[in-house]
Amino acid sequence: MTKPCMICCAITGSLPTKANNPAVPITVEEQIESTHEAFEAGATIVHAHVRNDDQTPSSDPEKFARLKEGLLKHCPGMIIQFSTGGRSGAGTTRGAMLPLKPDMASLSVGSNNFPTRVYENPPDLVDWLASEMMTYGIKPEIEAFDLSHIIKAKEMMDKGQLKAPPYVQFVMGVKNAMPADRDVFDYYIHTVKRLFGDDAPWCAAGIGAQQIVINEWAVSSGGHARTGLEDNVRIDKNTLAASNAALVKRVVDLCDKYDRPVATAAQARDILGL
Repeated sequence: MTKPCMICCAITGSLPTKANNPAVPITVEEQIESTHEAFEAGATIVHAHVRNDDQTPSSDPEKFARLKEGLLKHCPGMIIQFSTGGRSGAGTTRGAMLPLKPDMASLSVGSNNFPTRVYENPPDLVDWLASEMMTYGIKPEIEAFDLSHIIKAKEMMDKGQLKAPPYVQFVMGVKNAMPADRDVFDYYIHTVKRLFGDDAPWCAAGIGAQQIVINEWAVSSGGHARTGLEDNVRIDKNTLAASNAALVKRVVDLCDKYDRPVATAAQARDILGL
């Protein structure tokens, strides 16, 4: 297989702290440095959250602006994807950074259970976030925690709320949501191809110990892979990951194993139509 594989690095997230792994980048400066290392290791997309000084999640547009500025300087060509996830704010505050016009932004199109809460994505908020992304020329990454979310993406595409084809990411391994199930994974791929065409790009992310499992399923199946300290802070059960770059390197090794070149930033932009 010679199809280039895009590697997305979710560098920080909303939950991991220095207590979980000292390598988790919290400040904007730490995030820029960690992303640069991941970029040099082979990541072509950075999925970014920002944090307050006390490590709690934030939606502060000023922090996102400083992060974007630093990434443009130190990671030329890398695709910048901001999170609009629900842990860092409520309602339209979740999209407060979208006027900064990142290349991409995450878009959860439906609700589901998380480990200790309901991850709420009401239809009116989903519609508003999609509209803002369309207004500012931002490519959404559809976060599919459930099969219904892929179906919803098709509905939104047909209504003109998303440009065709949507870019869908399967998220598996979140407690109380979809586990890392190979039959479900394969059906997700089948559904994306049925709804959006055989050439529609897709990605997959695994949480915790399932990260490397889903990485391998994605790379070996012709998809793209997400890794990073947001989803998993360990290399194995007994070893903390030294950096985001160390997790990226694992995916690069899988690309070598399955004879897939790691996509360059330019190739990734072509694949995504950016």
